[in-house]
This record gives sequence, structure tokens and C-alpha cells, in this order.
Amino acid sequence: MKNKLLTGCLLVAAVCQPALAKLNVVATTPDFGAIAAVIGGDQVSVTTLAKPTEDPHFVDAKPSFILKLNRADAVIEGGADLEIGWLPRLLDEARNTKLAPGAPGRIACNPGIQLLEVPATMDRSKGDIHAAGNPHFLTDPANAKIVAEHIAESFTQLDPKSASLFAANLKRFSARLDEKLSLWDKELAPFRGQRVVAYHDSWPYFAHHFGLKIDLFLEPKPGIPPTPVHLADVILQMRAGHVRAILVEPYQSRKTAQTVGAETGATVVDVSQFPGGIKGTEGDYISLMDSVIHAVVKALGEAKSSS
Repeated sequence: MKNKLLTGCLLVAAVCQPALAKLNVVATTPDFGAIAAVIGGDQVSVTTLAKPTEDPHFVDAKPSFILKLNRADAVIEGGADLEIGWLPRLLDEARNTKLAPGAPGRIACNPGIQLLEVPATMDRSKGDIHAAGNPHFLTDPANAKIVAEHIAESFTQLDPKSASLFAANLKRFSARLDEKLSLWDKELAPFRGQRVVAYHDSWPYFAHHFGLKIDLFLEPKPGIPPTPVHLADVILQMRAGHVRAILVEPYQSRKTAQTVGAETGATVVDVSQFPGGIKGTEGDYISLMDSVIHAVVKALGEAKSSS
């Protein structure tokens, strides 16, 4: 009887014991959010501010974001001024000391990343440039390993008791990514040196990793809408160089890209920097990159066979 009573008390105590609180994490964009969710697993609750179909430079800073940041244990941002136009004001209004500069909960993802296109001087006449360098560094999937390691270290600092979980999740993510990187490198190897057009300068890291040349854009300058004069010049260069692929993201004008494609015979390739920006890639960075790379390979392969 005593044993039954003791067992019953233990069961009641277990049921009544409060669950261990998860880390409440806010990520600025879906790529950081997806990686954070994989590393954090069951010990982290991740909310992402920007939509996958939204221009990360110009996110609609909703009042509800202030409340999310006020309640957060950590915020994950790019750290290279991608969100400079909207995040600082939200953080100021959230008044959360956990997210103050230098605090453990302020997680910037650029440490350890070799940033490209760092300007010698800040000249706004050149368009929307960033002092730290081009902030779209997760278009190189190799950089996702660096970001994942940094997030795991940050989560461990915030929640030491879950360190083994974060380490195990990081190991699985890195192994899966390594396997995919080997395949992706082989798939794009036949196209090294080929020129590809992009709407915006979001893909220099992708180009650098896979040996492509992405230096011609539908925008005359970063963040400046295409003009007829500039597009006419782009068409001439594409015809002269036999360029057969145009990268377009969900928040950019596909109609403009299609017009250029019709004039040059180029394929418009739907790509995205963010999980969910392409159907079937919701919440999964590796699936996103898989989709992007297969689409680029398909377009370049078709161009090669028709030339």
C-alpha cells in the first residue's frame, strides 16, 4: 500500500512539475530562422520576422514585432547591415536588455564569414551598398556551416544544460550539408566560368563558391529600379556574351526579367535566398539550396544543349 501511495505521489509530482522553458528566439529572416530551429531543436522556439517572399532590405516593421522582441531571449540577425533599415528601430522600441549590443542574446551571424564586396568608401551614388560588405552570405551554402556553429555556441551560452543537444543537432546538420555540398559542386562543375544575370546583387557568394560569373544585373545599381536605357544595355551584353539565365527572386519583377529573356533567349530562373520563397522549401535551408541549384543547373544545361 505504501509503495502504491509513493508511486502515485511521484507521478503527481512529475505531472505537476513545470516544463523546462524553451529559449524564445526571434530571427530576422527565414534562412537564419531555419538554421536556428534545426540547431535548437525542442529546446528553442523560433519566430521569424521577415516573410520569405519579402525584400529583406525593406521589411514591413509591424508593431507586433516590437512585442515579439520584447519577450525574446535572443535575436538572430545577419550582422552585416542587411536589416539596417528596419531592425534597429524595432529593438530600440522593444527595450529588451537581453538583446542589447554585446549581450549573449544579440546573435549576429557574420563572425567567421569572409564578406565580399566591402566598399573602400561609402558612396550612396552607387546605390544601396553596405559598409561591412555584401550581406547575402548565405547564398553560399558553405557559409551555412559557419553560421550554424556560431548559433550553436550562442545557444549553449544561453542554455548550458542543453549543450549536448545543440552539439548533436549541429553535427547532424553539418553532415547533411557536407553530403549535399559534394553533390552540388559536381552538378555545377560543368558550368564553371559561365555568366549569369541576376536582378539584384544577392548572389556573389553563390557565384564565388560555384565558379560562376554573376556581375550583370537588371538593376542599374543595387536597390535602384531597372530603367529602359539600362535594360537595353543589359540585353546587348547578354546577346554578345550568349548569356542564357536570369535569376529572379519572389519580390522582384518577373515581368521585367521575362521581357529581357524574350529579347535574349535567356531562361528566367525562379530562385530565393529564403526557405519558403520556393514552394516545397518551407523551413528547410538545405532543401532551399537544393531547389535553387537544380533550377540553375537545368537552365544552364538547356542553354548549353541549344548553343
